[in-house]
Amino acid sequence: MHKPAITQTPIHDIIANRWSPRAYDASKAVTQTQIIALLEAARWAPSCFGDQPWRFIVWDKNVDDQAWQQAFDCIVPSNQTWAKDAPVLVLICADTLFSHNQTPNKWAQYDTGAAAVSLCLQATSMGLVTHQMGGFNGEKTREAFSIPAQYNPISMLAVGYEGDPNNLPDDLKARELAERKRKPIGELFFNSVWGKSI
Repeated sequence: MHKPAITQTPIHDIIANRWSPRAYDASKAVTQTQIIALLEAARWAPSCFGDQPWRFIVWDKNVDDQAWQQAFDCIVPSNQTWAKDAPVLVLICADTLFSHNQTPNKWAQYDTGAAAVSLCLQATSMGLVTHQMGGFNGEKTREAFSIPAQYNPISMLAVGYEGDPNNLPDDLKARELAERKRKPIGELFFNSVWGKSI
């Protein structure tokens, strides 16, 4: 399904075509080579001091279905409804401390978000789709996968090939087929001073 962003001015196709579907094709695996390409894209994201505070755990259902299931069990039921068909799940964590001096890194989540969007854009360029989820149990993932205390689990990400939206429950199918929407530019971006629309 092609759902490009409706923009005021043209933007790069990879950005316009990136979206977050819930319909995944369970029959199509993501290769190890593809996974490494996604992680390379994340690795080269910008970060404060070049610290790279992100840490990702990757679960490939076609390689280790038991570990994938353990990760899946950490997702809230409403997201499990559709994430069950995603062949790859990724947990995105942010280091709370700078590696060079062990002081608090207040930019860690910002930088980790940059790495996540880099992965998502790379996926789009490869014909894959991604969907980031806040609906997961961070403490359950921490315990299940031995995540050190200084790392915060901040998002779970589904990766795979787009599937048929007709296979989704009716409420999710309606959301899948709906037109993409964003707030207008002038509401989000200001010119020279707060509140003055660009």
